[in-house]
Amino acid sequence: MEKYAWTGKIVEGKKEEYIKRHNKIWPEMKEILTKAGIKNYTIWNVGNTLFGYYECEYGADFAAKTQAESDVVARWDEYMKDILIMDKDPVTGAQPKLLKVFELN
Repeated sequence: MEKYAWTGKIVEGKKEEYIKRHNKIWPEMKEILTKAGIKNYTIWNVGNTLFGYYECEYGADFAAKTQAESDVVARWDEYMKDILIMDKDPVTGAQPKLLKVFELN
């Protein structure tokens, strides 16, 4: 299973709103993430910095393509744009994948 990690920033003063929205994540958003083969998805936060990690059952390319083609993900991105600063890879439309430099299994 391919691993994927990303970073982002919460707009200053919007941390509680970010958490609130994720506590009420739309069921259809969970469905598309599952369809994309995303497993073990976790987001951590310190200050305004976010670190996300998930595993891609069908590979990161499939996960990115499935999300990029989803109207639900497009609506979620629009919903989050006032509180989230997130770079996007121009090719995949996903968050730029972090380079893994160490792993202990």
